[in-house]
Amino acid sequence: MNESNRRWALLSVSDKRGLVELARRLEKAGFGLLSTGGTARALTQAGMTVTEVSELTGFPEIMGGRVKTLNPRIHGGILGRRDVDAGVMEEHGIDRIDVVVVNLYPFAETVARPDCTLEQAIENIDIGGPAMLRAAAKNHRDVCVLCNPDDYPAFIESLPDLPDQALRRELATRAFSHTCAYDGQISQWLSAQDSDSELPPRVNLALDAIQPLRYGENPHQAAGVYRVRGQGAPGLAGCQPLQGKALSYNNLLDADAAWAGVRSLGEVPACVIVKHTNPCGAAQGDSAAKAYDKALACDPTSAFGGIIAVNREVDAELAERLLKQFMEVLIAPSVSAQAREMLAAKPNVRVLTPGDAAPQPLELRAIDGGWLVQAADDWQTVPQLEVATDRSPDDAELDDLRFAWAAVRLVRSNAIVYAKDRATIGIGAGQMSRVDSARFAALKAEAADLSLEGAVMASDAFFPFADSIEAAAERGIRAVIQPGGSKRDQEVIDACNKYGIAMVLTGRRHFRH
Repeated sequence: MNESNRRWALLSVSDKRGLVELARRLEKAGFGLLSTGGTARALTQAGMTVTEVSELTGFPEIMGGRVKTLNPRIHGGILGRRDVDAGVMEEHGIDRIDVVVVNLYPFAETVARPDCTLEQAIENIDIGGPAMLRAAAKNHRDVCVLCNPDDYPAFIESLPDLPDQALRRELATRAFSHTCAYDGQISQWLSAQDSDSELPPRVNLALDAIQPLRYGENPHQAAGVYRVRGQGAPGLAGCQPLQGKALSYNNLLDADAAWAGVRSLGEVPACVIVKHTNPCGAAQGDSAAKAYDKALACDPTSAFGGIIAVNREVDAELAERLLKQFMEVLIAPSVSAQAREMLAAKPNVRVLTPGDAAPQPLELRAIDGGWLVQAADDWQTVPQLEVATDRSPDDAELDDLRFAWAAVRLVRSNAIVYAKDRATIGIGAGQMSRVDSARFAALKAEAADLSLEGAVMASDAFFPFADSIEAAAERGIRAVIQPGGSKRDQEVIDACNKYGIAMVLTGRRHFRH
C-alpha cells in the first residue's frame, strides 16, 4: 500500500459535525482519506473514496474494534520525523499521515445517562483516539491535529498546504488539553464508583479561557472568564451583551447572584436587585414590572447602580420603568423588540439574556494551600415546614414565609429578611450577630418608609437566643421561618407563643459566606 510521497489524512470521529465538508476539501487538496468504522461509512455514503485503516496496516480490526489503530503503520506514519526518520519509514513501508482528525468516544455524555452501567462506561473509554491525538500533537512540526470541529474552518483556509507552525502548535496544545480533560473525566467518574462519600475522591478541573476581563475585583488583579473544557458556554459565562459596555469581573459576580436568585424565586414573575452580591430587593408580582416596583421599594438607595434580574421577558412596560433607574446590568430570559429600542437610550447598560446551563454539582473555593469543595446548595428542594408554635400561620402569612425563605437564601450570613406581600421590605446581611442583622434589616425598612407591622421574618440559620424574637415582636412581626436546631429552640418557641407569633421550622439552613 505504500505510495511514494503519498499524503494521508486520518479521520476517526464520534462528533461528525463538519466532517463531510472537511473530507471533501482534504480530498481536493490531494490527501488520501484514511478512516475507520462509522466515520468511514459516513464518508463513503457521501461519495468519497476512503481507505480503511485495516487495509493500510494489513491487520484487521479485532476485539470488537478495541484494537484497530494501535499499529506501527499508523503511529509510525504520524510520529515519523520527516527529516530524520524518512529512511526508516521507507524501509518498513510506512506512509506519511500528515493530518489527524480525531475526537473521542463520548464518555461524559455516556456516564451522564441515569441508566449507564459500569460496562457501558468502560466501553466508552477511548484508547486509540488519545494515542493518535498525542502522537500527532507531539509531532506537530510535521503533522496537523484537529480534535474539535470548530477548528476546521481555519485549517481549511490553509489548504492545500498545512497551516503554519504557529497554528499547528496551537492545535497541538488544544489536543493535549482535550486528552487531559478526557482522562480527568474518566478518573473522576471511576473513582466515585468505589467511594461511599457524596463527594468524588478527586476533582479534575480543566478550564479554557473564553475571554479576558479588564481586571479583577481591583485594577491590580488580572482576570478572565473560563469554561469547562469540552463544553459549550451557555449561561452567564458565555453570554454576550445585547448592548452595553464590556462586562467586568464584579459585574459578572453580581450578575451571577442576581440570575441565580431570581430563578430560585419560583415560576411566578419575579425580580431581584443585587448590589455587591447581596440582594437589596426581591419580589414576586403579577408581572415583571410589578415585581420590579416591589423589589425597588425595599431599598431604592442601594439599588442605584445595581444589577437587575427578572425571570420574564423585558417588555415595554418594564423597560419604561428601568429607564428611570441607574443600573449596571439587566438580565432576563429575553427582551422584546420594543423594549430593546427603548433601552438603547441607555447605551452603557449591559443587557444579558443567558441561555440555559446545566447546574454545577460542585462549588470550589481556593484557600491557603488547597481548595474547599462542597456539593452545591440545592435551592430547588422545598422543605417540609413544621409548625412549632401554638398559632399556625394563615394562608397569606404562609405564602410570605415561603417567599421570605427563598429570599433569605440569597443573602450573605448572618441573614435576616423581613417580607410582606411576597416582597422584601428589610434585609440584614453579613453581620457578625443575628440580632444585629435583624436590627439592620429593620433600619433599612424604616429608611425606605416601609412598615414591618404584619410582616414575616426569615433567618438563614437558627436563632441562638430569643432576643431576635423579642425585637421582631416589638416591630409587629406576625410569623417567622427558620431552620431550628438550637439548644435554646424551646426558649425561642416560648417567646413566639408569648407574642402570638407563628413560627415554622425548615430543618435546613442556608449559610452563604
